[in-house]
Amino acid sequence: MPQLDTSTWFINIVSMFLTLFIVFQLKISKHSYLTHPEAKTTKMTKHLTPWESKWTKIYSPLSLPQQ
Repeated sequence: MPQLDTSTWFINIVSMFLTLFIVFQLKISKHSYLTHPEAKTTKMTKHLTPWESKWTKIYSPLSLPQQ
């Protein structure tokens, strides 16, 4: 059974990473970003839910009295 030749793996992996790096740099450089971004103003709206107005307690099944 022949041995697997791994002598070219290093150059293939390095060239792949270099190509990916160059491609991503080119893609990122084509984006135009705003020079002075401004924050959006958001309004806080209060939603009334039925469980906010009354006191509730959650009982664990293990803390219930034995029957």
